[in-house]
Formats: sequence, structure tokens, C-alpha cells
Amino acid sequence: MSARMTDYFKRAEPAFRAMYALEAALKASPLEASLLHLVKVRASQINGCAYCIHMHVGEALKDGEDQMRLHLLAGWRDSSLYSERERAALAWTEALTLVAQTHAPDEDWAALEAAFTPDEQAWLSVAIGAINVWNRVQVGFRAEHPVDRRHAA
Repeated sequence: MSARMTDYFKRAEPAFRAMYALEAALKASPLEASLLHLVKVRASQINGCAYCIHMHVGEALKDGEDQMRLHLLAGWRDSSLYSERERAALAWTEALTLVAQTHAPDEDWAALEAAFTPDEQAWLSVAIGAINVWNRVQVGFRAEHPVDRRHAA
């Protein structure tokens, strides 16, 4: 795989500055960093964005996330390692990431309402939208994640 374009940040600089400002706002939001990491990794898994998976797994590990929880994230529904709050966030992440298929089901919204305040519901929905934008940009331009020589083919 090779990158389709490497200077897209420069070519759309005002838009990317706005995206970085959005990321700063999300960091300052009432949502805990560990939850945001799970949401970003899960959406990136669904979207097949290796660049974002690499980035957000690394950030999660740096912030102390358990490796096994990251390994099992794609199978979160069948694992006891995630709290009810995390489960509600992950279900909402899948619902919004796959919105054309799911149409944001009422049962996922009900789980979200039970675990999150209205402010948190709004921030979480914005966070899911943001990672989906990043995934689409990175997948579309075939962004290449850094390669540690120990993991290179």
C-alpha cells in the first residue's frame, strides 16, 4: 500500500486546524480519557483505519490501558472486561459509525441515557463523529502508520 497524497494537511490546513481544535475540546470534555480511547479504537477497527488504530492503541497504552482490553475490544459484547458505561459507549459508537445500517437504534440510545448525562451524551456523539471523519480522511488518502522495525514484515 502506498499513500495517495501526503500533503493533505497543508492543502486543507484551515479544516485540519479546526479538527485539532475539536480534539482539544474533546480532551477537555467531561468524558474520561480511557473511554475516549476505547471509542476511537473501536470506530477505527470498524472503519479499517490502520493509521488511527496504531495511533489510538499507542495512546491508550501510554495512558495505562490494559493490553487485554484492547485485544478484546472487537469482541466487547462477549467479554466481562468492560463496564456498563463502556458497553453503552461502545454500542453507541457502533451504531453511529454504521448509521446507514443501524439507524441509531432506540435500545442503544436507552443504554446511553442510562449511563451518561445529557452533556456526556452530546460529547460522546461528537467524539464518535470526529473519529469517523479522521478515519475517512486517513483511509481515503491511504495514510501509512509508523512501522517499528520489530513488527515489520
